[in-house]
Amino acid sequence: MSFPLYAPAEEHDMLRETVRALADEKIAPHAAEIDETEEFSWDVYKALVAADVHAVHVPEQYGGAGADALATVIVIEEVARACASSSLIPAVNKLGTVPLLLSASEELKSRYLAPVARGEAMFSYALSEPEAGSDAAAMKTRAVADGDSYVLNGVKMWITNAGVSEYYTLMAVTDPAAGARGISAFVVEKSDEGVSFGPKEKKLGIKGSPTRQVILDNVRIPADRMIGAPGTGFKTALATLDHTRITIAAQALGIAQGALDFAIGYVKERKQFGRPVADFQGLQFMIADMSMKLEAARQLTYHAAAKSERAMHGEPQKDLTFLSSAAKCAASDAAMEITTDAVQLLGGYGYTKDFPVERMMRDAKITQIYEGTNQIQRMVMARQLLK
Repeated sequence: MSFPLYAPAEEHDMLRETVRALADEKIAPHAAEIDETEEFSWDVYKALVAADVHAVHVPEQYGGAGADALATVIVIEEVARACASSSLIPAVNKLGTVPLLLSASEELKSRYLAPVARGEAMFSYALSEPEAGSDAAAMKTRAVADGDSYVLNGVKMWITNAGVSEYYTLMAVTDPAAGARGISAFVVEKSDEGVSFGPKEKKLGIKGSPTRQVILDNVRIPADRMIGAPGTGFKTALATLDHTRITIAAQALGIAQGALDFAIGYVKERKQFGRPVADFQGLQFMIADMSMKLEAARQLTYHAAAKSERAMHGEPQKDLTFLSSAAKCAASDAAMEITTDAVQLLGGYGYTKDFPVERMMRDAKITQIYEGTNQIQRMVMARQLLK
């Protein structure tokens, strides 16, 4: 009897080869420079657009590639293996647009997804605020109805690719008395009058992806830019994260794979006591543990991606919230351990900028923090199990 192999399809494997070749040729050679200069790489963006992997998840009806959730994971993973900052291009394009895919009118989807698919605009996601991080429902940004417009005031914080993205999915309070049920989602454009950006945050890692405040000073937008019905914004935000935490897991997998690959190459070449250090059992055990943790996280992430894809097609997946949190948490914890061990395996060289593993270790850290800290992920998982 034929048994379907628990593995990605042939098209997924071909996509991986294509993106890896692109990343090796066009992204990896510039990764150290991107980290050093702390500048967004438009050259990398153009290369991703040319290969149509900058926003692969956008459905075909809006001019996108229509890639499934697993294909999107593979793209992010392979770009992150070369450069974590660059992997935030496909990842954040997905984060910014999933709210529209889940809740927006057809008219809004057509208007905003098509330019993203064409590579003319990027999309960011604006939920967090200075006083509303893990407690996102405590946000203060207000959207006040005024005729057929809304007027927005407030500050959003930690916004990835702020200033380079044209469009922002932004959550704001429309009914202060209703708590989380009084939050609505909107599309804000960079060019809207009253939109400005704070200075770039000086960060430990992902330095080639700008992180800035988005400041809203009496920003008037048409009412038809609301995503879904009034008061459904927070629900949309949480549903979005069920899908996009998996892309953070993908990023963590890629960073970890890049560090592991480099460390394996290094220990085979480096000689001490007259033989390659790869001959020493202590280091062999480290390599084995690193690979084991990575493969376990990868299988969990791919399983979660399959659930995400079904959910996007309207098939309820009652364990998606648990699985997406588990994948993000497991993969990011694994990435931090694996990159730290990679630095150790290179010894003193691992601690220098002459080799990429110190950058990968710095980049891995953020995957444990953003889109919900791993402490929050554990709370989410526990709630799912105990309800």
